[in-house]
Formats: sequence, C-alpha cells, structure tokens
Amino acid sequence: MSPMTVYDVALRLPAIPELRGLCRALAVLDVVLHPDSADPHHSYSAEWGPGEESASMRNGSGDEYDIVFTAAGAYVRGFDHESPMSPYAGDDSEPWPGVVDSVPEGFRDCVAEPAFGDEDGTQCVTACMWREHADDAWRHGDIEFPPAGDGADWLFRLLTDGTPEAYQDWAQDYYEMPVDLDAVRHVYAGRPLTADTVAALNPATTLAAVAADITAIGYPMTS
Repeated sequence: MSPMTVYDVALRLPAIPELRGLCRALAVLDVVLHPDSADPHHSYSAEWGPGEESASMRNGSGDEYDIVFTAAGAYVRGFDHESPMSPYAGDDSEPWPGVVDSVPEGFRDCVAEPAFGDEDGTQCVTACMWREHADDAWRHGDIEFPPAGDGADWLFRLLTDGTPEAYQDWAQDYYEMPVDLDAVRHVYAGRPLTADTVAALNPATTLAAVAADITAIGYPMTS
C-alpha cells in the first residue's frame, strides 16, 4: 500500500484553532516530561514574530516540521531528510516540483524563512500545506509523488490522530517512562496546568520549575 502523503494529511489535519491547541498541548507535555531538554521534540512559541505563533517538531535525526500561525491563517512545512523528495536528493537543491509552487502570497515569507532552510539557503521541505482563515480545508500543491512518498504520513501522525492515547503511546516509547493518561487528557483539553497534573506526569519536577517554559508556550496555569 502506498504511504499517506500530504494529500491524505490535509484531509485529516484539524482546523486552525484546534491545531493550535493540539500543538500547544504537545509542547507542554514534552516540557513537563523532559524539563531539562535544551532541544525538545515538540516546542511552541507564543511570540514567533509580530502577531505570529509557531509550533515545531525536531526528532534529532534531521526530520522536522514547523507550523506558523499568522494573521492570514496557518502554514505547515515538513521535512523528511530521507525522502527522495528532499532538495538534497537532486542536483539543483530545489524543492520537489509542486510542493511550494502554489503557496499563496500571504505565506510566501514562510516559504523563504531562513529558519526553515540551511546556511546555503536551501529550503528544507518535502511536505507543505496551508490554510487561510476563509478556507474550509487545508490546501497543498499539485504533486506527482515518488513511490516512497513525502514523509507526511509519519511526520504529522500525532497531529492527524489527535488523541491523548496516541500521545501516551508515543511518549512512553520515546521517553521510556510511564505517562499518565488522565494527565495527558487534562492538557489535551486545554485546562490550566496544575501542580497535581505536573506531578502525575513527572514526579521529578514541579509546576514552578516549568512555569517559565509554559508561559513562553502561552498555555494557562493555575496561580
């Protein structure tokens, strides 16, 4: 069976408000489960730029995604470094045909964002989606995919599944520790982070210890 591509992910990705909440939840949970990490797997910045917020994933092996929430809507970039669609797989270091060609003007700055490329200006992208606030669905380019696809199926799996159970399964494997499902559900629901929730997730840390990071994410906490 052919792998899911950005075409399939676009049908499963939540609308912008729900996606923003989910991305915040992933970042909060990662902060609590691994508070000393200088490079968290999931992160979120409530002040990416003027009027902009961003979410990101970095797996430490060169695979990543970024989502920028702007006044225009939201822009999604994914990069599977082993995909044959990687710009490094060709001689011209250009994105695969169709991936970013039809991104609307309101998101062109995101396409060219230096943080989403390398020091030589190569755009690190194999999957791209966008959604303006007036849209009723996520958009993507017209792409002829290679058999191996674009990596979107696994890059965005926690976003397309969207359930606390999916995060619990992933986190228990990734962090090699038990993860309390009720606490994950609490954060997925967007309820203010409490000292009890932090303790249930990670008895080795405290709400006070993670408060600065939670504030930077823009997630609510109890006083």
